[in-house]
Amino acid sequence: MKKKRLIKENAETNPFFGKEPRRRSVEELIKNGVVVIDKPNGPTSHQVSAWVKKILHIKKAGHGGTLDPNVTGTLPVALQNATKVIGLMHGADKEYICVMRLNGDVNEKKLRETIKSFIGRIWQIPPKEAAVKRVRRERKIHYINIIEIDGRDVLFKVGCEGGTYIRVLCKDIGKKLGVGAYMKELRRTKSGVFEEKDAIILQDLLDAYIFWKEDGNEIIRKYIHPVETLLSHLPSVIIKDSAVDAICHGANLSLPGVAQVDVGIKRGNLIAIKTLKGEAVAIAEALMTTRQIMENDRGIVADIKRVIMPRGIYPPMWKRR
Repeated sequence: MKKKRLIKENAETNPFFGKEPRRRSVEELIKNGVVVIDKPNGPTSHQVSAWVKKILHIKKAGHGGTLDPNVTGTLPVALQNATKVIGLMHGADKEYICVMRLNGDVNEKKLRETIKSFIGRIWQIPPKEAAVKRVRRERKIHYINIIEIDGRDVLFKVGCEGGTYIRVLCKDIGKKLGVGAYMKELRRTKSGVFEEKDAIILQDLLDAYIFWKEDGNEIIRKYIHPVETLLSHLPSVIIKDSAVDAICHGANLSLPGVAQVDVGIKRGNLIAIKTLKGEAVAIAEALMTTRQIMENDRGIVADIKRVIMPRGIYPPMWKRR
């Protein structure tokens, strides 16, 4: 859903500096983009990222949200500079299609009621296989829709908060049913803003890269999303050209640099700082609400947490000491 945006000050952007994300060249997208791979059964998520790196002949690539080797589906892989923000994907909402195998026979009504009881806030302890500390943690299940029941196999779709372990969910459902259960098959169909339809197989990425290199065919554009896509779930503050380079050098965002602001920003929110052309400049923590930004003329709007845009894209328009 598109966020409502308020104009604090009318400002124009210089067409000679920066570029709208959709107008970037293939080379620029490879330096600052993300591909969504349909991960096959077998390799680790790390191996898939390594193959993407090899296919595109780049030095850095990183995945967002680990899938176990035997799990398939949507795996976003950030390229080069975009690896700075791929960490945002770990907490993004996910959707899975799961086959759960029950260890005993269960009345269908009881089964449906038990599964439904897991919608909402739940507590989980990560499985032994997970590369995280095994402490009890709270997660949210947005929905669980049963698609089919075939004997002791239950096929369902689940939407959940990032960091939810479906293997543990199946085990806990089985425990509550009193018969035990385990995850038989799993496929991720959504990861944040990326859906199954956005995912491509590695061979398609390789073919597209070869077509571009050898024939100039730019079908590869369809497969590489601008880094800004990773930030689309965050509220944004749009800044003037004059503020861009200062932030790229590590300065916090002050009110005179703000041109537009999304509605609903609260203190402490993680926000995206963008140019008037829609380019991602940085990720920051909001120090003011939307209302305070609109009503005041002085003060620090946001504490910059991670600079995304390289220096020099926009000229310095600030005083250096």
